[in-house]
This record gives sequence, structure tokens and C-alpha cells, in this order.
Amino acid sequence: MKNTVHFILQGKGGIGKTFVSTLLAQWIRGKDETPLRCYDTDQENPTFSRYKAMNVKHIPVMGDDRVIEAKRFDSLMIDILEEEGNCVIDNGANTFSPLMAYLLENDCFAMLQDAGRTVYIHTIVGGGDTLHDTATGFVSTAKSTKVPLVLWENQHFGLLQSATGKQFTESQTFAEFADRVKGRITLVQRNPDTFGADIKKMNIARLTQEEVLQNEKFNIMEKQRIKVVYRDIFEQLDKVEW
Repeated sequence: MKNTVHFILQGKGGIGKTFVSTLLAQWIRGKDETPLRCYDTDQENPTFSRYKAMNVKHIPVMGDDRVIEAKRFDSLMIDILEEEGNCVIDNGANTFSPLMAYLLENDCFAMLQDAGRTVYIHTIVGGGDTLHDTATGFVSTAKSTKVPLVLWENQHFGLLQSATGKQFTESQTFAEFADRVKGRITLVQRNPDTFGADIKKMNIARLTQEEVLQNEKFNIMEKQRIKVVYRDIFEQLDKVEW
């Protein structure tokens, strides 16, 4: 995997974009010695940039008047294009619409591809009460772009199925864009009292898996459960058609 650019795009907040960004970045770093650069464009809650081990660069796109200035995204594009390597961009809900408008208006996806970058959009669809909004976001993103998609199915909020029991991936909504989906990653709903608590503890501390395994504040069973989660997700990422 060389010279790939990964945008994590979903307009709904609190759906797990930063968690996905950290997982993806750690997987990429473990697969290739090519330099990895990470970016956070979230202006209200730049959580990704707080993972010190990932050396995430925060891109300030909001002016003093707290209005997002589209031209400030130029620095992100210039940074991506100036050096070789893989890139992961975590985008907050508050900058989703401005960034998408910028990328489309400036034909950035084609520009990146012309520059020898392989672009992927990672979009998250959640279950339960979040399904409608996140499925709508998936469709909106898919319709407005032509680049390969990676679908992350987040079961933390419930299963991805309608009231009648129909799975999201069996719906016409998904079928329309299924040929563009190069891989599906399931964030499995696990026991919230064990796995859930351990992942939350890790995320609150802004730690990577490697840091957790070396951290004395995590006991042997907490480390084991985190290893189980990461192994599952990394094996799924291995199967994506990169």
C-alpha cells in the first residue's frame, strides 16, 4: 500500500469517525514502511489530533469569526501532494459539508489520482436509531463521488437492519453502490461491561493498541480484549480490495 489517501467522511457526529481513523492509521502503519501522515480537520472536537503516537496534524479551517473558510483546505491538499506516502484524514461532522463542497468544486479526487494517489472514502453506517441518518449520509457521499468506498458497519448502536429485519447491505440503498464498495468492516457489538469499557478506557486516554499493551494501567485481561478487537478489525482490513 503506497501513496493512498483515505478520507473518513460521514456527516453525522458521534458515529465513530475518529475511532475508525485511529484503527485505519494503525493498520496502515503496521503494513508498510512508507511514511504515514494523519490529519484532523474537526474544528469543534479534534480528538484524532490528540493521539500523540500518531503525530496527527490539525488543519485549522475556521477563521477568527468561527466561520469555516473553504480556502483553508488548500493547506491540506498541498500537504498531501508535496510528499510521498499514505494519508488518513479524519473529518468532523461540522466540517463535513464544507470539505465535501471543496473537494467536489476543486475536482480534488481527480487531482489526487492524476498525481499518482489512490483515493478511498471510508463511510460509517450505524445501527439502531442512527441507521436512517447514516444510511442517508452513505448515499449522499456515494452519489457525489466516483472513488472507491469502504463501508464501516458500526453495530455499537444496534444492528444495521430496518424495523422489518432487512439488513442495510440487502437494501436497494446499498445495492445501487455495491460495486464501488471495495470492502466492509464490521465494528461488532460486544459486551459493553468488558470489551466496551476497555475500548472506552483506551479511547479516553488517546492511546494506540501498542501503547495499551505496554501500559501498566491496563491489566492482562483488558489488554487481551483489546487485542481481540484489533485482530478482528485488522483481519477484515486485510481482505479489502486495496
